[in-house]
Amino acid sequence: MSSVPKQYVTAAQYLSIDRRAEYKSEFFQGEMFAKAGGTESHNLIIMNAVREVSLQFKGKPCKVYPSDMRVKVSQTGLYTYADVTVVCGEARFDEDAPRDTLLNPTVLFEVSESTEAYDRGQKFAHYRRIPSLKEYVLISQDRPRVEHFVRQPDGQWLFSEVEGLDQVLHLPSIGVSLSLAELFDRVEFPAAPDADVAAGR
Repeated sequence: MSSVPKQYVTAAQYLSIDRRAEYKSEFFQGEMFAKAGGTESHNLIIMNAVREVSLQFKGKPCKVYPSDMRVKVSQTGLYTYADVTVVCGEARFDEDAPRDTLLNPTVLFEVSESTEAYDRGQKFAHYRRIPSLKEYVLISQDRPRVEHFVRQPDGQWLFSEVEGLDQVLHLPSIGVSLSLAELFDRVEFPAAPDADVAAGR
């Protein structure tokens, strides 16, 4: 066990460090946590999602941000980065400048593999505390599969699942429909174990 005490920072110190850093970090309860770099599939899915959502936002009062838009969960004190962030209506920020910490996302997307348990568990528990959040989308990297959570009028979250490149994900809160074929465009999935056996590998 390490005898070196943890170095805690304030939220203001974290923001100052994070804005100058070459890599992004999350912050919670005085600790900073570096975000891991994304794989090719991770980055392709993010870019596909941003492109497809953006195309359907023409004429709508909505914006879509890629993974460098910081999100603050004011109710818990978490500062984090979603892979894709959508806000409809007026965007509210933690500070007037530099407007890099969003407070009121409408939809959040996470592309998961190594962080899947965290994205579905602890991170979503924080996200659910954001009053403006209407939908949460958890996208798999290793197969064409999307988990979709929608906030209901009573505050509960309704879960559904969409799988297969011929399927479509509907996001009612922002009036967007995403074809999984477009969402996973140019993404190469790992070979299934059965396919490896059949091929003699």
